[in-house]
Amino acid sequence: MIVKKHVAEGGRLILCVCDEDIIGKNFQTDDFKLDLSSDFYKGDKKTEHETIKLIEAAYMINLVGDKSVELGLKLRVISKQDIIKIDNIPYVQAVSMES
Repeated sequence: MIVKKHVAEGGRLILCVCDEDIIGKNFQTDDFKLDLSSDFYKGDKKTEHETIKLIEAAYMINLVGDKSVELGLKLRVISKQDIIKIDNIPYVQAVSMES
């Protein structure tokens, strides 16, 4: 997975987790555009274990792609009903109430 860390006001961690095979691509529907070529998503390759540790510390998480969204479901930080599909690519945002 490709993981990009952003630090928001107050030092809160915003995390973008994206499947490696779709990074750098663009997806669009009538209602949504997903630009995975932007610097917002260009991060570093991380193992699942490293990604889990970062997700646990994050205030806000963007998950994009089948593997990334499945990890969010496995960790129970998102629910299936939260997932939208943009040009058949699963996408979800989550905010932690504990961070």
